[in-house]
Amino acid sequence: MYNTVEIMDAGLACLVENLGIVGAEQFISVIKRENFDYTTWQRSYFDKMDHGMFKTLAEEYAKKNPHKGKGKRI
Repeated sequence: MYNTVEIMDAGLACLVENLGIVGAEQFISVIKRENFDYTTWQRSYFDKMDHGMFKTLAEEYAKKNPHKGKGKRI
């Protein structure tokens, strides 16, 4: 299990790597302003999707976005 600082550090590094510092800050401000609940959003989005469609979309995404090993392991 990771501590809060490790999770926040890795998450922010991921946001900056993919969105840049300005995009990362913008993302955080949107999440805070909208009082976004990821768990609720995830349930409402993915629970509607059947298993086969989820698998297909995940495989398509993985092919288009191969892991390049840039992520920080914590």
